[in-house]
Amino acid sequence: MFLVRANAYLQRKVNGLAGNPYLMSYDPGALDAALAAAVGDDAGLIADLRTAFLESAERNLDLLGRARCDANWQLAAYRLKGLAASFGVSGLMALADEAAQCAPGDPKMLRRLRAAVTEFALG
Repeated sequence: MFLVRANAYLQRKVNGLAGNPYLMSYDPGALDAALAAAVGDDAGLIADLRTAFLESAERNLDLLGRARCDANWQLAAYRLKGLAASFGVSGLMALADEAAQCAPGDPKMLRRLRAAVTEFALG
């Protein structure tokens, strides 16, 4: 319940950040900036939301890796895009949108997506 309320709060706050040019790259700081703008200096909440983002991104990457048809591939790509949008991570959002147009299981796209999510995990 806590994460549901926190995510709703975050979505309201981050919507205003979508056009921010500083959030257009795969910079791991973009996620941190969006979280800080949404919840302020609450380090515990930022850590929880960051963990929720990364866990959801990993699940969607796993779904992309297992997709064998266009419909499943596109569904997973659009879920990843929606996740990125809800956290204001425009660069990952654009990459996931690009992935939706690729063939299912495209290894190059999977590597690019994995690298982008790994940057957030390490950042």
